[in-house]
Amino acid sequence: MNPQAKLIFASSLLLGSTITISSNHWIMAWTGLEINTLAILPLISKSHHPRAIEAATKYFLVQAAASALLLFSSMTNAWHTGQWDITQLTCPTSCVILTAAIAMKLGLAPFHFWFPEVLQGCSLTTGLLLSTAMKFPPLTLLYMTSQSLNPSMLTTMALLSAALGGWMGLNQTQTRKILAFSSISHLGWMAVIIAYSPKLALLNFYLYVVMTAAVFLTLNTIKTLNLSTLMTTWAKTPALSAMLMLTLLSLAGLPPLTGFLPKWLIIQELVNQEMAPTATIIALLSLLGLFFYLRLAYCATITLPPHTTNHMKQWYTNKPTNTSVAILVTLSIILLPISPMLRTIV
Repeated sequence: MNPQAKLIFASSLLLGSTITISSNHWIMAWTGLEINTLAILPLISKSHHPRAIEAATKYFLVQAAASALLLFSSMTNAWHTGQWDITQLTCPTSCVILTAAIAMKLGLAPFHFWFPEVLQGCSLTTGLLLSTAMKFPPLTLLYMTSQSLNPSMLTTMALLSAALGGWMGLNQTQTRKILAFSSISHLGWMAVIIAYSPKLALLNFYLYVVMTAAVFLTLNTIKTLNLSTLMTTWAKTPALSAMLMLTLLSLAGLPPLTGFLPKWLIIQELVNQEMAPTATIIALLSLLGLFFYLRLAYCATITLPPHTTNHMKQWYTNKPTNTSVAILVTLSIILLPISPMLRTIV
């Protein structure tokens, strides 16, 4: 793709996100989301492969439907209350429609079916954008309206997301699809807490972005799209493969890694809100995700493939690791000791 075109699309993404995050009026927030959608479509379909075109089409249709629902929700609220302010969402019907619209935007169950297919159809760098940057504007809308939303509806969707994200990722062999189901599962953890502690949901999102970016960029560095190729990367980049294993275990939420922090704080907050059964269920559902993270980690650090593969063994390369990958991987592993400081922020 032309570098000038890439620059235009990247700045449009930045502009759209900034408009949505900083707006108080529903129409401005909707405009920002539309700019975002239109800017990411060429990045998804840039390879001109039929799979990429299909992914871009699916993404456009889902996002257009979600935007229409969001506009309908804000208009219904304005009709009832005379308010276009995002924080003044008081009509119960509007709250339900808005929750559905943002769930579609984010890929939260039961509106998650488009996300693995779209992620599978695009490159790893575009997949990283879809999994992180494109989720931030809808999540800020959820953050701003969190006091008005129905907690029981959000909790149901969150448990469904955690269950389906873990369950459907079990038999996947494509790394992008596994990361898509991982994203759906993590969104469940954010949705379950956003009505009770919105700042904690945002902290969870920030840490999720750091860990997911580390995994995506590492996989992009070693050019790995499926598990069978991942098995042959140990000989090429042993240090990076070992770091990938630790980052994946961090995403799974194992102590003493960074990923344990948001899960620990969310379970603690749910217990404080007298929702111990919900905390127990979502903690047990995270074990499903742990299985496929362990599977990925095993494939990443295996020194000899257990069977003959069609992929050529790669020579050890002594290239230095990208600085951004090194920083993100480090943050994904060692942030737990400074959790008291992070706790004071939220």
